[in-house]
Amino acid sequence: MIVIHYQKGKALIESVALSDLAEQYGTPLFVYSADFLLGQCDRIKKAFSSHPTTICFAMKANSNEELLRQMVSQGLGMDVVSGGELKRALHVGTPAKKIVFSGVGKTASEIELGIGREIFSFNVESVAELDLIGEISKRLGKHVSVSLRINPNISVKTNPYIATGLYRTKFGFPENQIPDAVATLKKWPRLKLVGLSCHLGSQIRSTQVYQQATTRLLHIAEKLKASGFVLSHLDLGGGFGVAYKQEANPEIEAYAQSIQKALAKTPYQLMIEPGRWLVAECGILLSRVLFTKENPHKRFVIVDAAMTELIRPALYEAYHPIEPCLKRTGAKRVVDVVGPVCETADFLGLKRSMSPLQSGDLIWIGYAGAYGFSMASNYNLRPRPAEVLVQGAQGKLIRTRESL
Repeated sequence: MIVIHYQKGKALIESVALSDLAEQYGTPLFVYSADFLLGQCDRIKKAFSSHPTTICFAMKANSNEELLRQMVSQGLGMDVVSGGELKRALHVGTPAKKIVFSGVGKTASEIELGIGREIFSFNVESVAELDLIGEISKRLGKHVSVSLRINPNISVKTNPYIATGLYRTKFGFPENQIPDAVATLKKWPRLKLVGLSCHLGSQIRSTQVYQQATTRLLHIAEKLKASGFVLSHLDLGGGFGVAYKQEANPEIEAYAQSIQKALAKTPYQLMIEPGRWLVAECGILLSRVLFTKENPHKRFVIVDAAMTELIRPALYEAYHPIEPCLKRTGAKRVVDVVGPVCETADFLGLKRSMSPLQSGDLIWIGYAGAYGFSMASNYNLRPRPAEVLVQGAQGKLIRTRESL
């Protein structure tokens, strides 16, 4: 975990003690490192610099306005999946021509908004969606750029809930439906097919599957070219793996090399849409211990953060590192770290070996920058937490805590 380090036994993010942030802003609290985020932006741009590439952040991972502005300042575009995300992308200064609209169930009003703002492209996932965009383009008298999202039926070894490139999922066109898409496109002269897109899923730990997907898209692009469609780009989505358990994982440079190698000497520009890889590690969730308790089978550490702040452990059985903010000596004990929500699934970590903790102690939960606050809820009528951005020795409130 690079974003947190210890000095004299106290946890710091950049040059700020987590205990100071808890004192000033309360807990639970999301805390992000600006320097780490900017470093991730710089690193991915360099990794993909050998081929013309547009990088669009998958906003569903984290939609905090200040973090988005930081990424826009680095030249990143946005991949959005709702009208709300589209409005926020524009609000934080994203150029419309660097916005792609993905998602399997776009509404007519969302499509109208995207057309009206002249975004770069809609990633279209069905013939019915093509027809709807065609009807709206005709009514508005607007030309619209679209890309076909292909479902390549490529298996990746990840949680089934975040695997999106198989036929058993709801996403994209299977290859045998492309002729139907072509026929539909020809019905609507204001629709311009500009690219193909593909997203295999999330937490992908193989570079080879990206090469497979790129090769598949290139094959389809050449077949479309024979039908009179000249495409400008191929979109490989995101899904680059993050090492929550410090497991062996390809570096971003390896993913980039695999994709760019497959695209070498082709006329197509590349588009990628990383989300988790950019923001997961730059953020932590800070929480305070309320109580400890035990029964004949378990020891529990009950904290003030819950599934309402970080639902991933309950939803995906996801692992997040959990550490105390103040290191104490003493024998470690195996505990379940749980929240106060009235659900057995309300846990942040099970069977964790932790140094002694007592009421009032602070802990931090790592890799919470992705799908933390963006999936937070008000279940049990719990106000959502504040968010703070740290740069150097300064902490800045970037979202106020909700009140009842």
